[in-house]
Amino acid sequence: MRKATITRKTKETAIEVAVDLDGTGVSQVATGIGFFDHMLDLLARHSRIDIKVKADGDLHVDYHHTVEDVGIALGQAVKQALGSMAGITRYASLYMPMDETLTRVAIDISGRPALVFKAEFPRDKIGEFDTELVREWFNAFAGNAGITLHVETLYGENSHHIAESCFKGLARALRAAVAIDPRAAGEVPSTKGQLGG
Repeated sequence: MRKATITRKTKETAIEVAVDLDGTGVSQVATGIGFFDHMLDLLARHSRIDIKVKADGDLHVDYHHTVEDVGIALGQAVKQALGSMAGITRYASLYMPMDETLTRVAIDISGRPALVFKAEFPRDKIGEFDTELVREWFNAFAGNAGITLHVETLYGENSHHIAESCFKGLARALRAAVAIDPRAAGEVPSTKGQLGG
């Protein structure tokens, strides 16, 4: 029921995304970027949102366009799948440990996009993946999903662990926030009677 498909095509990328908010965490991801595929797989698995992503991008230039455009399309798909947002829990927050790393994530499915992202990576790259692209993806996703998202790594030493704790933290927060609250069935969780603006 809460499903969406988005197609995005530019001169730089061709993206196809599908989500099912009430899925089981199945992922079918192919972006051509191994580490990024791993992060999206974690996102699906731990959010229990079924995610399909097929991306053909100008990887000969760099990974930026592909990573950002997947964030845009996934954000749009989540927003579309949420529909009127009636009955959702809306808010969630948690701490996500990953070995020596600890990240705090808080989310408000508000219809008002905002991102606060505080994570410092000890290395510029994880394999061939530029660590600055983690923030780029989160910015694209939050902006297009219409969510308020705070991600802060409190401490950590390993760049892979820091990135993974950010994605897993988002996954678990999304899982809780998009869940239907049985005590508020059919109600939009806002005193305004609507979300956004």
